[in-house]
Amino acid sequence: MAKRDNDNQSLKEALSSFLKENKLQRGMDKVETRTAWARLMGNGINKYTTAIELRGDTLFVSLSSSVLREELSLGKSKIMAMLNEELGKELIKKIVLR
Repeated sequence: MAKRDNDNQSLKEALSSFLKENKLQRGMDKVETRTAWARLMGNGINKYTTAIELRGDTLFVSLSSSVLREELSLGKSKIMAMLNEELGKELIKKIVLR
């Protein structure tokens, strides 16, 4: 049984502490990264995206179009900056397009 805190705290603080105590933050980061990719890249790129996986600080993105993969590889640093800004923290340090 978990320890009960008697002090009042906001829902945000309670959820944050729950995620931290149960080591769920990494999983939440993976889900938020997928959502941020879909939101930032739009329907055109999402149509050709087959898989998105966050391992450590590296984001692996599988694309079904080699032409799109080449285009996106030219702007990796900008995509990385946009994703980190959307996530609100420096989570992604490298992007691998495959």
